[in-house]
Amino acid sequence: MTERTPPSPRLLSRRSWPEARFLADVLRTETVGGGLLLLGALIALLWANSPWRAAYADLGDRVPWPGGAGLHLDLSLAAWAADGLLAIFFFVAGLELKREFVAGDLRDPRRAALPVVAAMGGMVVPALVYLAVTLSAGGEGLRGWAIPTATDIAFALAVLAVVSSHLPQGLRAFLLTLAVVDDLFAIIIIAVFYTADFHPLPLLAALLPIAAFALLVRRRHTWWWALLPLAVTAWALVHASGVHATVAGVLLGFTVPVFAAGGGGPGLAERLEHRWRPVSAGLAVPVFAFFAAGVTLVDVDLAGVLTDPVVLGVAAGLVLGKAVGVFGSTFLLARFTSAELDEEITWADLAGLALLAGIGFTVSLLIGELAFGPGSPEDERVKAAVLLGSLVSAGLASTVLIRRNRVYRRISERESRDSDGDGVPDVYQDETA
Repeated sequence: MTERTPPSPRLLSRRSWPEARFLADVLRTETVGGGLLLLGALIALLWANSPWRAAYADLGDRVPWPGGAGLHLDLSLAAWAADGLLAIFFFVAGLELKREFVAGDLRDPRRAALPVVAAMGGMVVPALVYLAVTLSAGGEGLRGWAIPTATDIAFALAVLAVVSSHLPQGLRAFLLTLAVVDDLFAIIIIAVFYTADFHPLPLLAALLPIAAFALLVRRRHTWWWALLPLAVTAWALVHASGVHATVAGVLLGFTVPVFAAGGGGPGLAERLEHRWRPVSAGLAVPVFAFFAAGVTLVDVDLAGVLTDPVVLGVAAGLVLGKAVGVFGSTFLLARFTSAELDEEITWADLAGLALLAGIGFTVSLLIGELAFGPGSPEDERVKAAVLLGSLVSAGLASTVLIRRNRVYRRISERESRDSDGDGVPDVYQDETA
């Protein structure tokens, strides 16, 4: 009997119905969150460049609890947004990461390899572009090499939702999965490369509330009056250790079980993700964007800013590095392995998605603050560069994806008018080439 050859793995292939339903739910929430993120950033930009810009700066510098110096909690409102509220964002990211690797598409090593390789290419190439630009200009600002490596999933999905109506589901699925892996690498980068004044004892002490949190959730005890104090205690101890406090959110997310007790219904990780994602997308990220995106351009030498090596490195890393990294790594994987694109998706579609991955905002701004210090001249230039690179990437991606959306809309219209009823339009191959 002849042994059957297993089919080649498909890149960007259609997901199962439960995965597709979960993806649709995430897309709806993140799309709204992306709109709120843009609103927060726009308000910050307008306020920071208005006659009342001093009030904006004073608001971000205000310390609501000045007596917390002993616990390293004498933070400004801007720092609370970056260290505190973003911990919610990373808690949701931790839940999503674990769900994907335990019960989602990333549990299959062959399928996980595709977005992992694309995400790695989309992080390595932008970092190399940034280093090349800054080294050629004398090496100023090398510490910011990781700024253009992150993709903002809420921002990117908001743009995708606006410009697309008929694009294949596989593109949206791939963007979400790529962003999940991208978040994992960003978390590792923050923990390893941007930890200053490390104190091991508070970090070791943080293991106790994290272990207690894990014990409760694994026994399916979701008492808010117990879990919230444990989470806040873990966050405070991680913050005191010198490791960025958002890492506590990821660690807590990793402790939550994915599968439901008895195997029926959604697991606790999915339930908590559904509960906390609106808080993350609707509150934590927009508030952080409000405090982080306020770039003052009044009395600023725009020519000097646009020729600054840090600005050029970040912008080129986002626009050029991300596109080349995501598209190039996926193309090489398909070229030198048995993997191939799903039959409904073309390389032109992937090119638009690769450009869309150049939208970096939340995590890029966070890494910029960690690299150069909030409020520093370099940090202000990083904000301008992230905004510039993200807007250019969004514009280029929209141009490509709008064109592809028109092609798929024409195909859909012709299929609906198919006279012979075979469901296959005669011009399908020509249209998708």
